[in-house]
Amino acid sequence: MSDLTAETKTRIDGIVGENDVVLFMKGTPLFPQCGFSNRATSILDHCGVAYESVDVLQDMEIRQGIKAYSDWPTIPQLYVKGEFVGGSDIMMEMFEAGELQQLMDEKQVTKAG
Repeated sequence: MSDLTAETKTRIDGIVGENDVVLFMKGTPLFPQCGFSNRATSILDHCGVAYESVDVLQDMEIRQGIKAYSDWPTIPQLYVKGEFVGGSDIMMEMFEAGELQQLMDEKQVTKAG
């Protein structure tokens, strides 16, 4: 937890708590900066849900802090209704199995406009 300051934890708590679906990623949905982030945004777009994205490349505290916050070593990271779901590999497995869409439906996530 050494990379997670109280201030950064509070900021991440706020981001995760205020949005149904949050993707911490490298880059933006329009300009992903890595293949895993690109895949993650494509999966969410296919699910047809509204989501917030956080570009960790713009904020080193969040970039390091999110790894400690979730105890997950890689980015991207997906949160649904405040709950950590996983990275792009887990997202892909869940999507292919129909589990990610099911999760979005069960949690009554807002659909993309």
